[in-house]
Amino acid sequence: MALILSIETSTPVCSLAIHDNGILLAKELIQKEQSHSSSLNLAIDHIVSICDLSFDNIEAIAISKGPGSYTGLRIGTSTAKGLCYALGIPLIAINTLEAMAYNVSRFNTNQAMICPMLDARRMEVYAMLFDKNLVVVEETRPVILDYESYSQYIDAHEILFFGNGASKVTKVINSPNAKVIEGVIPDAQYVGELAYKKFDDKEFEDVAYFEPFYLKEFMATKPKSML
Repeated sequence: MALILSIETSTPVCSLAIHDNGILLAKELIQKEQSHSSSLNLAIDHIVSICDLSFDNIEAIAISKGPGSYTGLRIGTSTAKGLCYALGIPLIAINTLEAMAYNVSRFNTNQAMICPMLDARRMEVYAMLFDKNLVVVEETRPVILDYESYSQYIDAHEILFFGNGASKVTKVINSPNAKVIEGVIPDAQYVGELAYKKFDDKEFEDVAYFEPFYLKEFMATKPKSML
């Protein structure tokens, strides 16, 4: 038995999941602004209890490692690391965009290329590009979208764009092969499904030194009242 608790905090929608040998037992979504710091620990207690488990039953913690919100990733990672230390169990990290792509790939009936995107700022997104078989074509990187973005692929291939940054595609990419899918968010369920293989292969993180995949350094800004 491999019971894995997965934590996803890369966007304002926080989610949790528990899997047993890769089979989903329970999932919880928190769609509340700035809820990560105030609700995450309570939600973890709740999802463990509704599965009729104790924390001693959990064998690993999986974290959505980013890219995404600096604050959200920091809170999720510190919570995951604290649980790993307290319970003496391993930490598994899954790329946020990879988990999103894995989710969408199950419905990719046209065998299109797959491009998850998370909003950064202005016309910038954090993106990753996969072929129809989920083989990585472009690694995770920041992309400033313009009319030439993905032009080397889109003439020959349909591309599925999704995530909270994908709506920007419609403003600059004018091609019938650009398909924007609404409503796809990072989800702990798919983090957990990918984490099971890493658990089986013993691909664990060093809990002491693990840091989220921020992709960019955090830039603090002054509140408007101070300007």
